Amino acid sequence: MIETLRETMTAEPQASLAIGGLLIGALFGALVQRTNFCTMGSVSDIVNFGDWRRFRAWLLACAVAITGTQVLAFAGVVPLEKSMYLGASLNWLGHILGGLMLGFGMVFAGGCPSKTVARVGGGDLRSLVTLMVIGIAGFMAGGGVLGPSRAALEAATRVDLAGIAPSQGLGDILAAQTGITRASAGLGAGVAIAVLIALYVFASRAFRSSPVHVLSGIGIGLLIIAGWAVTGLAYDELADTPTNPISLTFVRPAGDTLDWLQRFTALGWPGFGVTTVFGAIFGAFVAATAAGQFRLATFSDPADMVRNLMGAVLMGVGGMLALGCTVGQGITGVSTLAVGSFLTFAGIVAGGVLGLKAFERMLLAEA
Repeated sequence: MIETLRETMTAEPQASLAIGGLLIGALFGALVQRTNFCTMGSVSDIVNFGDWRRFRAWLLACAVAITGTQVLAFAGVVPLEKSMYLGASLNWLGHILGGLMLGFGMVFAGGCPSKTVARVGGGDLRSLVTLMVIGIAGFMAGGGVLGPSRAALEAATRVDLAGIAPSQGLGDILAAQTGITRASAGLGAGVAIAVLIALYVFASRAFRSSPVHVLSGIGIGLLIIAGWAVTGLAYDELADTPTNPISLTFVRPAGDTLDWLQRFTALGWPGFGVTTVFGAIFGAFVAATAAGQFRLATFSDPADMVRNLMGAVLMGVGGMLALGCTVGQGITGVSTLAVGSFLTFAGIVAGGVLGLKAFERMLLAEA
């Protein structure tokens, strides 16, 4: 059955990726809208209320995504080694600094890129502007005016791992040190890490007794797995321009979406990332409308707009430095067991805490 699906999807890879991204994105947007899954909110809950439930939901999503993604890799469904996360070098400073910038910026923008996309579907015009600025800033840092500085920073701090392992993945490092196959090492390491995370997550009675948090974590994790499955099955190494496997992420796709809207006639089918953005907005819109929660909102005053735009720029640039956002690195990247993804995860959390403290001081100064 897997080979039949692969043959069907590689026969029409662009259509398969576009349709798959749209469906997965729609489910993601609806789930975020209905469960209030939010990584920035999870850090805020801890700092302000001592409530760890949303943070545990984030970790549960990681555990589910790690398990499913490594199973897919072991079964040969997705060639994870082709993903952008498992390079043979580690840009440690980019991951840490980018994570800090993204975490700090999401506080001032009122949410991370994935939550911003869902809010657009709920009618928040502030989030629409924020999302556009995230995309523009990301493109500036990728190949625009900030690109040379970003590239120079990466080149100066990159650590070559070629002598240790074929990639920065924990599974590959384990395989290189033990001699077992990459797939088996990845599955073993992934399951072990996922079990440890799950034990921590479900050790909390408050979390166990909160179905919405449990379901949101499981649901988001399953959607990450679905993304890897779709892009893995559509991957054709012999194609003229193969599209490497990926799953949900929202910084680079925000810029790609703006690019596609402006150059549709030249680009043709939208890519997986672009359709996940469209899908997430649509899914959130349907969920918000069905629940009677769709409301148009805009900036409350010029200061509010400045804060949001500053946060958007930090998230766009930080997301490109770190190669992903709270979902793109914090769950999708982590599911590959890439060392850089774990560094980014830590940087995002630390940046979020610092951002909340700075935001509190700013509000006190304005009062």
